[in-house]
Amino acid sequence: MEIQEETGRFVLFNDENQEIGEMTWSDAGTEMMIIDHTFVDPAYRGQKLAEKLVYQGVEKARREGKKIIPLCPFAKKEFDTKPEYGDVLRK
Repeated sequence: MEIQEETGRFVLFNDENQEIGEMTWSDAGTEMMIIDHTFVDPAYRGQKLAEKLVYQGVEKARREGKKIIPLCPFAKKEFDTKPEYGDVLRK
């Protein structure tokens, strides 16, 4: 499995280099990003891959000094259950 960053999204590829998931965001000004969508192919669910995609967004926000607005229901759940993401959550 490999995650690559593209414009506005992180893309998850399987070992055959097929796209099997993504997490998309949009920038809200220079200091915020909105996570608006997380998806993993049903055949690959249950492997914590969506969590890894959201984590990539958290790390990107940390690197760039941004805050995140998690509009995507899955990302919101991740922020609700992982207090360690609080440093990048827009309060």
